[in-house]
Amino acid sequence: MALGTQEIVNKLWNLCNVLRDDGITYHQYLNELTYILFLKMAEETSKEEDITEGYRWEDLKSKEGIELSTFYRELLLKLGTEGKGAVQKIYNNAQTSINQPANLRKIIKYIDELDWFDAREEGLGDMYEGLLEKNASETKSGAGQYFTPRPLINVMVRLMDPKVGERLNDPACGTYGFMISAHQHILKNNDIYALGADKSKFLQEEQFSGCELVLDTHRLAMMNAFLHGMGGNITLGDSLSSLGEDTKNIDLVLANPPFGTKKGGENPTRTDLLFPSSNKQLNFLQSIYRSLHQRGGARAAVVLPDNVLFEDGDGQKIRRDLMEKCNLHTILRLPTGIFYAAGVKTNVLFFERGTKDKDNTKEVWYYDMRTNMPKFGKRTPFTEKHFADFEKAYTAADRRKLKDERFSCISIADIEKKNYSLDLGLIADESISNGEELGEPQDIAKEALSEMESIMKDLNAIIKELK
Repeated sequence: MALGTQEIVNKLWNLCNVLRDDGITYHQYLNELTYILFLKMAEETSKEEDITEGYRWEDLKSKEGIELSTFYRELLLKLGTEGKGAVQKIYNNAQTSINQPANLRKIIKYIDELDWFDAREEGLGDMYEGLLEKNASETKSGAGQYFTPRPLINVMVRLMDPKVGERLNDPACGTYGFMISAHQHILKNNDIYALGADKSKFLQEEQFSGCELVLDTHRLAMMNAFLHGMGGNITLGDSLSSLGEDTKNIDLVLANPPFGTKKGGENPTRTDLLFPSSNKQLNFLQSIYRSLHQRGGARAAVVLPDNVLFEDGDGQKIRRDLMEKCNLHTILRLPTGIFYAAGVKTNVLFFERGTKDKDNTKEVWYYDMRTNMPKFGKRTPFTEKHFADFEKAYTAADRRKLKDERFSCISIADIEKKNYSLDLGLIADESISNGEELGEPQDIAKEALSEMESIMKDLNAIIKELK
């Protein structure tokens, strides 16, 4: 992220600390910020035509006191019911948590006075992504479950190499990170001006799609797509309901389905899954490979927790079905500590849908990025550079000639002998505990103290500036 954009992100985020007296949480603040920022961004990008006249940025910033609070609530209702396209979706059922008119005025004034020239030049989407990452890193906000680390997303997209004209989908899209990265990948690797009208329209309106269950997260995804110049083809709903049965004929799925079990432990309501389970990840995995077409070349890269690799019962049946219908060619064992949900052990499954439903997986290649890896955190950030060896292994012309102790191959026959368990491919090493390094208590305390000092420094700076 460029310096100018990062400065705006820090200023906007630090403002939340000043508004704490209004009882506003980080997650609520990001929603409020989205409502207000959308109006300002629409003005900055000359895209106010879908916003109802009388409820635009200039109208909002002209109000003061109680009149401002009343108008703001009226604006949220008006745009959520009468707005067009993305506007209606972003303001759908929008409600404010700001009770003090002075605090609302403070946010509006602060946003209006920021220098938006650099942000426009560097990309307004990058600015918003920075805010989403700030929210995800605040453990109290609980938003980490919706946010996949950008280095991981970018590597998955690069290896899957989406092409112009392909249909992409994320059935649990969160804030739309995978689709935005895929869109940027295509823009970077193609002469967009040479595509022609039909392909350009497809790229803008149809190529990317997603589904998100949580209303507030769907709102953030819509805003993210808007600021990245993408059509908001994002459905509000549950991919594991009958709604998901309509997602078919997909060329590429990129996804990180939510962790955990379905509420109450009940099975999904969609009827097209062969092995419905109370385990959401197993259901998402089935829905993903069922959504891929069978013409050849349809593929997926999916982040899944360890339990998907070894769970008995339906888990065993689903893994067998996956390897029958698809070529599950690669499993990346990810390091722990890279997600904001602490302690989660995850993997990336890379597979391609077969043209037939039998005997598609002959062997599975594993890459172990978990054993003897550093403890990732503030002092050791997780970056794309950590994937360099894996990318080299993944793209090798002949994997068998590659000399990398982290890369191993297991035949389908050996997997069958293990009752289709895929919890394999980790290097045996007694120096680690359960595949993860543990931080020393004094190191954890130092890191916490460092973070507190950083927060206090930012808080003092913003208070000083507002005075």
